[in-house]
Amino acid sequence: MSGTATRVAAAQVLDAVLHRGRSLKAELANALPKFSDPRDRALVEAICFAALRQRARYDAALSNWMPKPLGRRDGELRALLYAGFAQLDALGLPAHAAVAETVEATRALHRTHQAGLVNALLRRAVRDGLPQGDAASTWPDWLLAQLRRDWPDDIEAILKASAEAGPLWLRVNRQRSTRASTGERLHASGIEAHAPETLADALRVDTPVPVSALPGFADGEVSVQDASAQLVADALAPIAGTRVLDACAAPGGKAAHLLERDPSLRLTALDVDAARLQRVRATFTRLALGRDAQLQVVDAADAATWWDGVPFDAILLDAPCSATGIVRRQPDVLLHRRESDIAALVATQARLLDGLWPALAPGGVLLYATCSILADENARQIDAFLARTPDARADPLDERFGREIPFKNGGVGRQRLPGEDGMDGFFYARLRKQS
Repeated sequence: MSGTATRVAAAQVLDAVLHRGRSLKAELANALPKFSDPRDRALVEAICFAALRQRARYDAALSNWMPKPLGRRDGELRALLYAGFAQLDALGLPAHAAVAETVEATRALHRTHQAGLVNALLRRAVRDGLPQGDAASTWPDWLLAQLRRDWPDDIEAILKASAEAGPLWLRVNRQRSTRASTGERLHASGIEAHAPETLADALRVDTPVPVSALPGFADGEVSVQDASAQLVADALAPIAGTRVLDACAAPGGKAAHLLERDPSLRLTALDVDAARLQRVRATFTRLALGRDAQLQVVDAADAATWWDGVPFDAILLDAPCSATGIVRRQPDVLLHRRESDIAALVATQARLLDGLWPALAPGGVLLYATCSILADENARQIDAFLARTPDARADPLDERFGREIPFKNGGVGRQRLPGEDGMDGFFYARLRKQS
């Protein structure tokens, strides 16, 4: 495939996401298999993520440099210009190649009459650089208001971190390798990785590479998982050989991590979506784990339909949430999330907490986790649960898990904001059932 084809594909993905409400993940899943070379796939993906993360800057460039705004029929052109800016700016590709291939993509998209405009705008970006833009402009007003209410002293840091690419975090499979040996294999392949002291299974790669370039990935030696998600295994910390439930398991990374640490766990993994649960099975297969795990397509909150009455010693509830802590990894969240979604998510989270609690053994632990930074989904959600659940108490978690968040009804949770220690935004509350 030519370099032009990658720019065309990136523009078409961006157009669908920006102007037709499509999911970035779904559009990339359709576009990338057209390319046989993993380098082409990686370039398309990198352009799309960079363009969406830096949308404020690219909007500012078009506003400042164009005599009149692009019309509704020019969505594809706008997407192509974003792709061109991303190559020159965030990705730092050679200017000659980036400009030439993007201009040629204009013609491939049957917009030959606009090739001169694309050429002029991209050459101006090379000559003058791109304006800074206002990162807040890409966030919905209602969501900005919630962030300012919940994190008044951190709003600028949140916006900045959410617009930047995070490091690549890897999780080493203890059943297949050691962190030291995996680090050596990466180094031999030209990939430099760092092993943080506070994360037993993690390696941090500051210059991300395609998954296909990771030695040992296909063999189940290593997985891609952000450090905040890896900390879930430390926060739940089930006792060896006990009965464990992952209530919203897809795509299976957290359940797999628990089994990598202790294959003797008697694990049950649930998900409401059959296709998503298949991803859990595929994850277990790649990692050679979970042969005895029970996988069920059910609504976890409706225990009467699936629970056999034998209590679980530990329950992981990685609850569906707004994903506001992982905008840098899912930048289309800012385009698709609606204010009404939050109330619906809060209701679902509460229903899951209440529905799962009877299945927890006395003395057992339920870990509530989200990749949200909104207090309604996190601290306020747990405050409300503790108020209506007399036999629930919040266990302490140490500073590895982020900032201490006190609950009105006793105990504390932990919140990490995006980019802190290079990690995603994440919330943890460890809830113990009193005997």
